[in-house]
Amino acid sequence: MGNKKIGFWSSTSLVAGNMIGSGVFLLPASLAAYGSISLLGWLFSSLGALLLAKVFGHLGHLAPNSEGGPYAYTRLGLGELPGFLVAWGYWISIWCTNAAIAVALVGYLEVFFPVLGENKFAAISTGLGVIWFFTWINSKALQTIALVQILTTILKIVPIVLVGFIGILYINADHFFPINISGSSNFSAITITTTLTLFAFLGMESASIAGKHIENADKTIKKATMAGTLLTIVVYLISSIAIMGIIPPEVLSQSKAPFADAAGLFWGESAKYIVAAGAVFATLGALNGWILIQGQIPMAAARDSLFPKIFRKTNAHGAPISGIILSSILASILMGLNYTKGLIEAFTFMMKLSTLSVLTPYLLSTISFLILERNKQGRVSLGKKLLSYTTILFCVWVIIGCGIQTISWGVVLLLIGVPFYVKIKKTI
Repeated sequence: MGNKKIGFWSSTSLVAGNMIGSGVFLLPASLAAYGSISLLGWLFSSLGALLLAKVFGHLGHLAPNSEGGPYAYTRLGLGELPGFLVAWGYWISIWCTNAAIAVALVGYLEVFFPVLGENKFAAISTGLGVIWFFTWINSKALQTIALVQILTTILKIVPIVLVGFIGILYINADHFFPINISGSSNFSAITITTTLTLFAFLGMESASIAGKHIENADKTIKKATMAGTLLTIVVYLISSIAIMGIIPPEVLSQSKAPFADAAGLFWGESAKYIVAAGAVFATLGALNGWILIQGQIPMAAARDSLFPKIFRKTNAHGAPISGIILSSILASILMGLNYTKGLIEAFTFMMKLSTLSVLTPYLLSTISFLILERNKQGRVSLGKKLLSYTTILFCVWVIIGCGIQTISWGVVLLLIGVPFYVKIKKTI
């Protein structure tokens, strides 16, 4: 986007900023029903995230000037149809995610502006306003987007880290026992909690998607992806251990604001405002980063004649303006529909489906890594084989953890894209 490129810190903040979204503020409550065994879920998802970060780092080195991250790598390694399906599923998942982020943002703003909880028009207008404000930001030079991302990443990490580090002083070890309170087997509980917590790591591939716009991409993508992922792991683990140790599991599972409840022990009533502010910055940063990505994926596919030509269109700053605007229109419609009666459950299910749509590109990108490495080097080293096979097994495990219903819908989502692919190829 434009002639200037972004460096290590901007790339790292894009990675960490896209991962640390609104979900982390609610995850402790979701995990409380499983007990402290969920910490093993965090451990396995952290290891999985590091494996994936390592794979994307290597891919960034193998194809540093590519655009579209998982899409580009899949197309290079496996061909056009798998590449299209990755771009199709990934693109849909992004604007679904952005709609959900906007809804979550309005919920957190309600703490400061109660009218948002009483007036649907005000709530929808606020959500739309934020989506289109960041759509405008992302129409500017990449340096502007990067600056916003750095600021929001710093502002959202501070309250989470404070709750974590201060909270460790208030831990009650009894809250960690019994370890598994889910009523299911240890393996089942670990699988479910790994699946749930991996949702919080989605986005570690963000630097690779904007690869063409990153300075010294062959080295920077690798470093930024690992640094952003490690930073996120530290933030998540410290805060999760602290909250689980402070609040009894039976209370935590019913909490609507786990971080605020934990912070209330040392900051009193003002805690909810401090944590809500952190959550607002978390959603703002995630929305800014994902709106950037929602234009890059279809633009990369369109330049390879796998998406409609309109997605190729860029403005004076080099921003893929058509893709950004069209995606934001779809996100706006979905966000508006979320406020109609009866759609909440369907919308929640759609978010789970969108996460599965990202896991599939992870799996195909890892398979492509083996192929691209062999094509470039003539062979794949034992270390890289172990990395790839372990990552593939991890992806398959987590996909199974999503459940048969979600997997079935994921297959349907991909199959719906096939007629579009056939039509696009016929028009070329």
